[in-house]
Amino acid sequence: MSTTVIFFLGVIIALVGVIPPGLLNMTAAKISLKEGHNRGFVFSIGVCLIVFLQTYIAAMFARYLSNHPNTVEILRGVAFVIFVLLSIYFLFLSKSNPKPDIEPHAKSKKSRFFQGLFLSAINVFPIPYQAYMTITIAGFGWFAFDAMSIVTYCSGATTGTFIMLYVYIFFFDKISNKKLTSQKNMNYIIGAITAIVALITLINILMDHLK
Repeated sequence: MSTTVIFFLGVIIALVGVIPPGLLNMTAAKISLKEGHNRGFVFSIGVCLIVFLQTYIAAMFARYLSNHPNTVEILRGVAFVIFVLLSIYFLFLSKSNPKPDIEPHAKSKKSRFFQGLFLSAINVFPIPYQAYMTITIAGFGWFAFDAMSIVTYCSGATTGTFIMLYVYIFFFDKISNKKLTSQKNMNYIIGAITAIVALITLINILMDHLK
């Protein structure tokens, strides 16, 4: 698989993971609104440095798992059940709750950078998410665990994360009052995303059994 395709796979997968409002993108938006776009960019750079490291760790973990196919099969089954349950929850059971107001405290550009590093470091979701997704795309033959492919994929994931933070920084104030960003509709978006991932997981499991 070409490095260009691997790069854009990293971009797309990271974009999907960062679309729902969360601590990182909402903090970037709040900083931008209160202190200007430049401070939001500095925060985002700190976030993305950690995302690159997290994605690299995830790829290394996925490479280890790829050498133990029995373990991967069990993890895929568990992941399928989890994503189905998440889809049911967000699409049918979750209720709208007010979004937490994230009030930034740090003021300098340097402190914004380290704030991005810190908040991204405590957000460990990208590691299992990226580990699972790299195993999945490797199962389709779209990704290989060589050094060039891993670095390319990590670069794509970092770029995808920055793009979504950029969208939040520049457009959050314009869309925050729209129906699209209501908690109810965001639950539907998250539910749709988890349903798509569950479907991809099921296809991957079936393909393995048909080999």
